[in-house]
Amino acid sequence: MNEIFIRLISMPVGVRAFTIPDADGNYNIYINSRLSAEQQKRSLYHEKMHIQRDDFYKDTSACAIERNLQALLCQTA
Repeated sequence: MNEIFIRLISMPVGVRAFTIPDADGNYNIYINSRLSAEQQKRSLYHEKMHIQRDDFYKDTSACAIERNLQALLCQTA
């Protein structure tokens, strides 16, 4: 429960990563294997931030969640 499983899979170039929570409370992060090592690292960090912020359980649009997270990440960069 509340474990994070990371998988590298080949995806279309426009997809960097995505996360799917499962019924057991675990998170499955899928990272595009076509990305560079640095892009994979940044994508993993981004997905972990969604988990940390409980974004999967908010009653907000995905676009708004992404905007809020991007604004936060830009402030810390």
